[in-house]
Amino acid sequence: MTSPAFPDLVYAVVQRIPPGKVATYGQIARLLGRPRAAREVGWALRSLSDDLDVPWQRVINAQGRVSFPPGSEGAVQQQALLEAEGIVFGPDGRIDLKIYGWEGLDFAEQHELRSGDAPDTQQLALGI
Repeated sequence: MTSPAFPDLVYAVVQRIPPGKVATYGQIARLLGRPRAAREVGWALRSLSDDLDVPWQRVINAQGRVSFPPGSEGAVQQQALLEAEGIVFGPDGRIDLKIYGWEGLDFAEQHELRSGDAPDTQQLALGI
């Protein structure tokens, strides 16, 4: 069995972020054993197909902000989706990661993803 492509692993991790929590691009990269791949996480999410059920809005930058330019359509959409989940933005446009930050995967979940037992893209599309 071949290992899943990096974007598929990103999607599998992001699907595990619960509503009302956020993770950073760097956190996702570290969880996947590639601590210097934060930009690749962003690229994977940017290329996300509309038919996959992945809560992309729950991934933000290390400063606690959405990465779209302020006031852009993407920024407004991401903020609205996060606020609908109960996440509060400060007056400076930041999310308090101490309150809303996701703790991440447990050891068994990390092992599952790294061992190649992560869901494939078809399973992601089905939401499993």
